[in-house]
Amino acid sequence: MGILSHLFGKTEARSATSDSYAEAFGISPTSSGAYVSPRLAENLATVSACIGAISSTMASLPAYVYRAHEDGREELHGHPVARLLRRPNTTQTWPDWMEWTMAQVLLHGNALSAIEYDARGQVTALLPIPWSSVQVSLLPSGRLVYDVTRVVAPWGGGGRPRRYLADEVFHLRDRSDDGLLGRSRISRAPEVLGNATALQEWSGTMWQNQATPSGILQAPGNVTEEQLARIRAVTDRNWSGVRNARKTLILTGGLEWKSVSVSPEDAEVLASRRFTVEELCRLFQVPPPIVQDYTHNTFTNSQQAALWFAQFSLTPWARKIEAEFARSVFGTSSADCTLEVDLSGLMRGDYEARWKAHEIAVKNQILDPNEVREVEGWNPRPVAAPPPAPRPEVV
Repeated sequence: MGILSHLFGKTEARSATSDSYAEAFGISPTSSGAYVSPRLAENLATVSACIGAISSTMASLPAYVYRAHEDGREELHGHPVARLLRRPNTTQTWPDWMEWTMAQVLLHGNALSAIEYDARGQVTALLPIPWSSVQVSLLPSGRLVYDVTRVVAPWGGGGRPRRYLADEVFHLRDRSDDGLLGRSRISRAPEVLGNATALQEWSGTMWQNQATPSGILQAPGNVTEEQLARIRAVTDRNWSGVRNARKTLILTGGLEWKSVSVSPEDAEVLASRRFTVEELCRLFQVPPPIVQDYTHNTFTNSQQAALWFAQFSLTPWARKIEAEFARSVFGTSSADCTLEVDLSGLMRGDYEARWKAHEIAVKNQILDPNEVREVEGWNPRPVAAPPPAPRPEVV
């Protein structure tokens, strides 16, 4: 039985395109009436800021390739995967590729890159594939295959379909329901994003339709459909919208004005939108100060927010990336090799904390001064010349 037949009673192959993907997971209009999709979600500043904070920070961290042996481990500068850490493909640097990968997995629940090899079987490139161009199927053997379509890129063959096996792709997943494909946070909590989208649209519509004064036009008698349409057209043209704010209202034909103006503050829209920022931050596991929400901020909790962000937002993703490299990129041929995403790179912008850590390391004989200088990118201190031997005394 296919994976989707088992889970949803539908087709064998699960499509990763937006419409089919939404249908497979039961995504429909939210209770607010707003539809939610990855593209629409990024229109919310908080969503875009959360994804940007995680993806750009992960892209800024250094990564290293190590080989384990009996005496410990050694860094492999010349390993084929180490070369990928400088240039994973012809169009992207490592930070570009990492930022793209993290944004894909946060928006779609999955990020995919094809692994290219040379004639000797060594890895030469990681080629990014948009998740919307992927159709995933489960073979009778239990293995996943990825059919790629609509990729217009140097590695996509001008849009020709191509099938990849599971061992031929780097597949980073968000939390999965079936152990095979990740599920996006957008599809897990559509109501949170739907409410935020509806609030944003409502605020924009309020400003777009603003008329000053704002209220009801009351006629002395019955109004025909034609008169009503003419009054509506004149009102919209002359007094509705931001450009017509504070414009003098002139009434004829016995019309009277009754003000029913309601401000955003009275409707508590501003408070609702402020709470929405916190809700979206919870969804992406990002502390509000990281995305410039300082509503409840103090000096102490802002420092703790950075630490919390490193421990609970970035560390799980770093571990997932390391494990996926071990599975797909290194494979069985380099089982003794590992990739390490170095979270100590977060201290690069904190000069004081970095040098305090160095001081502790030297004091406890974990590092020597020259090793600290190497970490900081400086050359070792030159070896001091020995003092000249004393000249023998002449008797």
